[in-house]
Amino acid sequence: MSVDQDVVALDDPVGASLRGRHAHLARRLGRAAAYVPEVSTFAAVSADPDAAEWDDLARLLGRGELADMFSSPAAPPPGWDPVFVLDGLQMVWSGRPVEDEPGGVVELGADHVPEMLDLAARTRPGPFWARTRELGAYVGVRENGRLVAMAGERLRPPGWTELSAVCTAPEARGRGHAARLVRALVARVVARDERPFLHVAEANTSAIGLYGRLGFEVREPVTFRGFRVP
Repeated sequence: MSVDQDVVALDDPVGASLRGRHAHLARRLGRAAAYVPEVSTFAAVSADPDAAEWDDLARLLGRGELADMFSSPAAPPPGWDPVFVLDGLQMVWSGRPVEDEPGGVVELGADHVPEMLDLAARTRPGPFWARTRELGAYVGVRENGRLVAMAGERLRPPGWTELSAVCTAPEARGRGHAARLVRALVARVVARDERPFLHVAEANTSAIGLYGRLGFEVREPVTFRGFRVP
């Protein structure tokens, strides 16, 4: 499996997902698009948006709402106040041989949303809302019946699946749960003849090291940005 083919979709993973496999979770106005509420805060504009397109996005999201532009480099007009800026890395699966899905991994569905939300609130793996699990498959690890780790699929640009929400409860860390879940998801994605990728904060060196050991390579640095709609 080569990681240098068909990577153009990774330049705009939010937009590519909203136009494709996540179109059923999208809301649109003109060329502006965003996920429906409680699925994701991510929004997208074209590569070179004009003022009218930013106006469409403003009307789509609403005054005072967050325009979470993910890794889009497009600069909004004056008056869109910055909310956050975070340097990160986009990493792609290197294509090493895939291990069989490890044991101890359980499926997480709609009935498990309350405990998924609780785990996300305690570990803060990134944006996770009541309907985020609709983006793709989610798996977890339980100890004594309690959900202590999870990971899942998020953005779905053509030919790729992003792994996200990788998190472990503080009391269960150091037991290999995150690695087990990432390996399980990689096996599933590759079995669909797709390629896994992920995003990680540049400052999260422990996660970067883990993903590197599991077979991911840095493709490029990215900057995550959010703005307040005027």
